[in-house]
Amino acid sequence: AGMNGTAIENFVCVIFNVSFMNCTWHVGRTATEDTQYFLYWRPSEKEDITGCQNYIKDNCGRHTGCQFQNVTIANKNSYFLVNGSRSGQNIQPYEETIIISDYIIVEKLTPPLNVTVNCTEASHRCSISWQPPRTSHVKRSSCFKYEIVIENK
Repeated sequence: AGMNGTAIENFVCVIFNVSFMNCTWHVGRTATEDTQYFLYWRPSEKEDITGCQNYIKDNCGRHTGCQFQNVTIANKNSYFLVNGSRSGQNIQPYEETIIISDYIIVEKLTPPLNVTVNCTEASHRCSISWQPPRTSHVKRSSCFKYEIVIENK
């Protein structure tokens, strides 16, 4: 259903600061200026579908993304639907059930928490410790790898 080339392309969601999520897309190849898109999201099979409340718009006023707040992702499967219309005609819908670890949803992590450095002059040694960053869905701290860069100033 819908005119060819009107479906969105390059759909990507990014989770940041643990509970915020931005989803963005490009308008379809044959989308005209009067094409309008609407995003619906279901975090898990047990939850209701939610429509976007805070759209990101391009210069033509078309919806090209959505900002979600207070996002919790307990389940790894999330359902997304982007549909819409142009000149009263339906466009091709974009539908996707996404596994959180897929490339479509990325999480930008916060820095590690409670970083402490203890140095002793006598032994010329330092001890550095921290706690893993907060995330929306990673529960095991063994999933993280860290790199420490020490600069001598």
